[in-house]
Amino acid sequence: MSGMYEQKHRHLHYIWYRKQMKEQLPELLDKWQQVIGVQIDSFGIKRMKTRWGTCNPTARRVWLNLELIKKPIHCLEYIIVHELMHLLEKHHNDRFKALMDQYLPLWRQYREELNRQPLCGDE
Repeated sequence: MSGMYEQKHRHLHYIWYRKQMKEQLPELLDKWQQVIGVQIDSFGIKRMKTRWGTCNPTARRVWLNLELIKKPIHCLEYIIVHELMHLLEKHHNDRFKALMDQYLPLWRQYREELNRQPLCGDE
């Protein structure tokens, strides 16, 4: 019985976190798209074991890791900016880093903070 309870508990947490993220993302995405001058066609939220986010520049689609909702807001914004930068520069080269410096000067600090935390939660 406790196994079923734990599974139900995890599922309820998943639903709640997903709802919270869906409420926050449109405003943050709109903000940063305007600041940077880019536009995505769609975004999605999913659990990812190895990434905080991903961008398909051709499809103009951004995926964000659900675990970001549990992190400080500046970490979520860092990943949003990072993924939106891929619409301007595909690779993590000097131009990409210069663009990150231009739009989010503390991005390296946020990256370090985020990378010290686990990618996947148990909930």
